[in-house]
Amino acid sequence: MFDLTLSFDNGPEPDVTPKVLDILARRNIKTTFFVIGEKLARPECRKLAERARSEGHWIANHSYTHSVPLGLRDDEPDTAEREIGRTEQVIGDLAQPVKLFRPFGGGGNLDKRLMKTSVVDYLMRHRYTCVLWNAIPRDWDNPDGWVDTAMAQCHAQWDTLANWPLMVLHDLPTGAMKNLEKFLDRVGEAAGEIRQEFPPSTLPIVEGIAVLPLDTYVTRELPAKVGVNQATFQ
Repeated sequence: MFDLTLSFDNGPEPDVTPKVLDILARRNIKTTFFVIGEKLARPECRKLAERARSEGHWIANHSYTHSVPLGLRDDEPDTAEREIGRTEQVIGDLAQPVKLFRPFGGGGNLDKRLMKTSVVDYLMRHRYTCVLWNAIPRDWDNPDGWVDTAMAQCHAQWDTLANWPLMVLHDLPTGAMKNLEKFLDRVGEAAGEIRQEFPPSTLPIVEGIAVLPLDTYVTRELPAKVGVNQATFQ
């Protein structure tokens, strides 16, 4: 028995997202879709996000281009506005009351490539909640075998009421989502309960306030460039 929060990254995709939404609707499962801004700017993709929002899913920010992890983009001082701010504008009225942002890990990595200090400063000033993850079965890399990995992560990650699995899947045309129902069946067989809210252990910033140490996830810039209190990183 375990709790589980599902999330889907890198969409919407017209060939995949509708099928994912159909499966979730049949099972009355609510999740969060962390969308790519440049995809959402396309009318056919925005319609999918509108459908997801109307069916009770949360629409959240996963950067505009999803090209280079933000912690590695030291050559762009306006990285946060270009990647986060521009995406939030495209999301518009589909957003949650609390703005949700998930950084790009470059393959699921939870390390200093996620953000740089100017990005953290931006998230704090604009009162974002930063949503990480603790379970990533790499469905894009193993579309036929990810279900076993996902189930192992579900059982391994659950330990306290503050730390249940927050899993990242991808509504991308890799073929992985053909196994989504198989995964949900196995979750049900194991008495797993799927919930929409995020485990506190995956939220280092909540409404602009650092509530967990950030040093693991942030590449430092010169303090003179940013307004972040360096004590935040201790």
